Amino acid sequence: MPETSFNNLLIVSAIAVGAPMLVGFFPRIRVPAVVLEIVAGIIVGPSGLGWVEIDEPIEILALMGLAFLLLLAGLEIDLMRLRGPLLRLASVGFLVTIVLGVATGSALDLAGAVESPLLVGIALMATSLGLVVPVLKDARQAETRLGQLVIASSSVADFGAIVLLTLFFSGEDTGAGVKLVLLGGFALLAVVATLALTRLGRVMRLESVLVRLQDTTAEIRVRIAVLLLVAFVALAEQFGLEAILGAFLAGAILNLVDRDAMHTHPNFHIKLEAIGYGFVVPVFFVTSGLRFDLDALLESPSAIARVPLFLAALLVVRALPAVLYVSTTGRRGAVAAGLLQATSLPFLVTAVAIGLELGELSAETGAALVSAGLLSVIVFPIVALGLLRGTARAPMEPGRERELAPTAVPPM
Repeated sequence: MPETSFNNLLIVSAIAVGAPMLVGFFPRIRVPAVVLEIVAGIIVGPSGLGWVEIDEPIEILALMGLAFLLLLAGLEIDLMRLRGPLLRLASVGFLVTIVLGVATGSALDLAGAVESPLLVGIALMATSLGLVVPVLKDARQAETRLGQLVIASSSVADFGAIVLLTLFFSGEDTGAGVKLVLLGGFALLAVVATLALTRLGRVMRLESVLVRLQDTTAEIRVRIAVLLLVAFVALAEQFGLEAILGAFLAGAILNLVDRDAMHTHPNFHIKLEAIGYGFVVPVFFVTSGLRFDLDALLESPSAIARVPLFLAALLVVRALPAVLYVSTTGRRGAVAAGLLQATSLPFLVTAVAIGLELGELSAETGAALVSAGLLSVIVFPIVALGLLRGTARAPMEPGRERELAPTAVPPM
C-alpha cells in the first residue's frame, strides 16, 4: 500500500465541522457555511498560511464532492412540475440568459477584462440550485408560484450551462459538431437508462427486495444511487464529455424514476444528502479555497476591480431575465427571483477550474470570478429574503402549473 498521509485531510475535515458550527452559534452572521468553508480553505492553503496542500486523498474526495453536489442538484429537479407554461417560461428565460451571457462576455472582452468571452459568458449563466432551494424553503416560498419559477428556471439554467460548457470546453480536442453528436448519443443512453430503471422499479419482487434491504447495513438504494452516479460520470468521460454532465444527469434520472419515495423509502434522499453534505461536498468547497489564487487577486489592482464588474455581470445575465415574471409574481417578487437566480458559486468554481486547466483563463480572472461568486452567495439571498418577507405565500396547488396566474404581491 502506498504511503499516504491524512494530515491535510484532517484540517479540511476540521474546517468542514467548524464552518457550520460557527454559523449555528452566530446565526446573525447570515453567511452560508459554504462561504466560510471556501474562505477558511484560502486562509490555510498555499495562498494563506500554507498549512494545507492538495494531496491525493483530498483530490479524490473533492472530485467525489463535486459529483455528489451535482447529483443532489439533479435530485432537486421536479420533472413532473417542470412542464407546460412553467417550462416554457423557464426556457424563454434561459434563452434570454444565453443572449445576455454571450453579449456580456463579448463586452467584457472588449473592455480587456477577460481572455475567453465565451467561457466567461457560459460561466455566468448558471444558478446555485443547491443554495437557492434551502433559502426558498426557509422563507416558506418553495411551493409558491415564485418559488417554483425560481426552481424551474434555475434547473433549466444549470442543465443548459453544463451542456454548453461540455459542448465548447470539454477536455477532448474535437469539434463542436462531433461533440453535439456525442451529446445526442449520451442523451439517448440517458433516456434508455431511465426507461429501463422505471420498468425494473415496477417488478414487484425486485421492489420487495429493495424495501427489505434499504434500511439494513446493505443500504441498497444508496448503493444503487452511487452506482448510477459513477456509471454516468464514467460514461461521460468515455464520450469525451465533462464528468459534471454525467453527475447532474444521474441525479435527474434518479429523481425521475424514484416517484414513490415518500411511501416506501422516505429517508432515501436524506441518506444521500448525509453522504454528500456531511462528508464529500464540504471537502470540495474547502479544496476550492485551497486552489484559490489569492496572490493573483491581491497583487493585481485590475483583478480586484474586476470583482464588482463580474458581480454586476451576474445580475445582468441571470437577474435581468426575471423581468419575465413580473406579470406572475409582481415587481418585488421578480426582483427577489432575479437576485436568487444570480446567486452562483459551485458552477463558477467548476468553470474557472476548467478554464485554468485549458489555459482559457488567467489566474487573475479566475480569482476575480470566484470572488464575485462568493459575494453573490453572501449578498443576493439576504436581499432577496428581505423582499420575500413582503410577498404573499400563495402555494401552487397540484395541477395549477398550467395557469401561472399573477399572485397578490405588493408592488415595489
